Amino acid sequence: MKPMITNILFATDLSQSSTYALRHAASLAQATGAEIHVLHVSEPLSDDARVAIEMFILNDDMRKKATERRGEMIHEVLAERQARFWGALTGEDAKIRDQVTSIEIVEGQPARQILRRAHELNCDLIVLGARDHSFTHTFLGTVAISVLRRSDIPTLVVPFKDDGSVVNK
Repeated sequence: MKPMITNILFATDLSQSSTYALRHAASLAQATGAEIHVLHVSEPLSDDARVAIEMFILNDDMRKKATERRGEMIHEVLAERQARFWGALTGEDAKIRDQVTSIEIVEGQPARQILRRAHELNCDLIVLGARDHSFTHTFLGTVAISVLRRSDIPTLVVPFKDDGSVVNK
């Protein structure tokens, strides 16, 4: 008996390789009728970044606005990339967008948040992109490695292949 795929968590770091991985998630969703949940995890500002902000932005209100703007920019980039990806599809392929049931941005440690949301959403599959063609530690990426090591949910790591078809360059 084949395992059923009904919920796919697509984790994006907003890179070109993650857009390529979205093609695979969409294709699997189209073949199985699964829902797609899009997730971006925003890492908290590092201590160094916080110190730099405090050094160069002396006004408390301006610091708060800079931090808020960072979140707004992430939302804008994710929305723009999603619109561009789905807008490039035509015919039957364009209908896959209807299978996207959630798009969210959370803050935290990426692998931990990906696994947490996958469980909360009852996902059967996690899809994320590798950083390059190679599956070595350097190129796969620490997030993908952490997810693979800790996941009890099948996980598809899609190596990036620049075949000219990626729409979010």
